[in-house]
Amino acid sequence: MTSKGTLFTISAPSGAGKTSLVGALLDCCDDIRVSVSHTTRPIRPGETDGVNYHFIDEGKFLGMLERTEFLEHARVFGNLYGTSQTWVQQQLAEGIDVILEIDWQGAEQIKRQMPDSQSIFILPPSRAALEQRLTSRGQDDSEVIALRMSEAVEEMSHYVESDFLVINSDFDLALKEIHAVVISRRLRTQSQLPALSGLLDDLLN
Repeated sequence: MTSKGTLFTISAPSGAGKTSLVGALLDCCDDIRVSVSHTTRPIRPGETDGVNYHFIDEGKFLGMLERTEFLEHARVFGNLYGTSQTWVQQQLAEGIDVILEIDWQGAEQIKRQMPDSQSIFILPPSRAALEQRLTSRGQDDSEVIALRMSEAVEEMSHYVESDFLVINSDFDLALKEIHAVVISRRLRTQSQLPALSGLLDDLLN
């Protein structure tokens, strides 16, 4: 018998290093996958459809929304984002942990629907560090960066709603802390029982 997987939501303001940390976690942790969200935002240089996001137009997105195909959805910076409900449920049923990289709105929706999910919030070490990271991307002008900083302050205020808080000052340490959250969840007695039932019977009988 396979224990059901755990759904982890990871939220952070733009520039806090969320995507890099999730990518590194996938490289070092078995039986965990990241959900590829659907979005209406334009594809950026270096991105691949179906890998970074499923890029679709707003009409198709709204159609999926009407058919309740999304586990959660939100509009961010004028663009729509949504998580496939069917894909997530299939992975969890197979005992695979799933990570959702979503904003606080999406994490809040997930927590209401799936109280057993675990939410992780990543914060930068300072405002100055966050602004420097946004600027160093070279993708946005000063006006857009100022808007993103303003949005980041609002988003960071929702850290109090998360189950775990990680400060991304040292990348390797932040990665170890997120990995520790995943491992601790897997070591819960309830999660261990399906795999250890034979051993427990042998030890106690």
